Amino acid sequence: AILCTFKRPDMPAQEESVGKFVLLSALNRGSETGKAAQPVLTSRKRPKKQKNVPQAKKMKSAKQIASDEVVLPAMRHSDDPPPLAKRWMNKQRVLIFATRGITHLHRHLMEDLRNLLPHSKKEAKKDKNEALSAINEICEMKNCSKSIFFEARRKRDLYAWLSNVPGGPSAKFQVENIHTMAELKLTGNCLRGSRALLTFSENFESSAHGKVLKELISQVFNTPRFHPHSQPFIDHVFVFSYLDEKIWFRNYEINEESGALNEIGPRFVLNPIKIFDGSFCGKTLWENSKYRTPGFYRRMLGSMTKYDNRVMTKAGREVKQRSLSFPVDEAENVFG
Repeated sequence: AILCTFKRPDMPAQEESVGKFVLLSALNRGSETGKAAQPVLTSRKRPKKQKNVPQAKKMKSAKQIASDEVVLPAMRHSDDPPPLAKRWMNKQRVLIFATRGITHLHRHLMEDLRNLLPHSKKEAKKDKNEALSAINEICEMKNCSKSIFFEARRKRDLYAWLSNVPGGPSAKFQVENIHTMAELKLTGNCLRGSRALLTFSENFESSAHGKVLKELISQVFNTPRFHPHSQPFIDHVFVFSYLDEKIWFRNYEINEESGALNEIGPRFVLNPIKIFDGSFCGKTLWENSKYRTPGFYRRMLGSMTKYDNRVMTKAGREVKQRSLSFPVDEAENVFG
């Protein structure tokens, strides 16, 4: 190793800075590898002193933190519009499904309702042997708070359950006069996933059970705002009319230019039967005394048909059994 020292002549002796450069040569390693050793240049300097930074400069003061916070006004004027929530707050969902044995007409009506309600969910068909109380567990697994359940009987009659899961109330209806969108082929149209306005006739407010049905229908058919599957606009309206103790449903398109209404479909009538305290169970809060089952009307129609057949048969028999088949002269045999 070779040590070289250099001294600056313009500096005093007590404050001279000496730079030492050491040239290292690894002769043994160079001889083993057969390559020339490269010199390594090192220097020794005085370490720099770190300045003491006060702790007050590192951390923000309490006054600076308070100035960064946004202070809301203590009072708001009553005429000011309330702040709008831009996130999904009402997270209710509707489970729409049916029992086994429904006809193609009933299935198409169920699909139309699923397309019109973007906050709806699907489920496989339910067996008829299972109890209705099992629907509450299905809704809980699907994370649904409302339910529309279609129950088919004798492959011709359709019943609908509207329920608020799991606390109730729930209502049972008979679905009549069903006409689907594919069957009607009307001129109205609406975009998929758009929200709908709900309108109710004044007759709902005339009775206590009408108010309950109105609130239940509004919660089931109302699409929550800012729902992920819904569109941020309204282009159609659901019309619920209470007439002759029945609820008539219509769906219309709202024309932006003229404000006219064009019917879209489907059409159906809900004949209320009972209102229960719980979800698919509980005490009966109201019962329709004017309701008659479809089988009652079929029996009445059958008995009337039999009577008409007997009357027509008797009249035909009297026509055939005439006392005089041709005219007879009574004075023909007077003189023997």
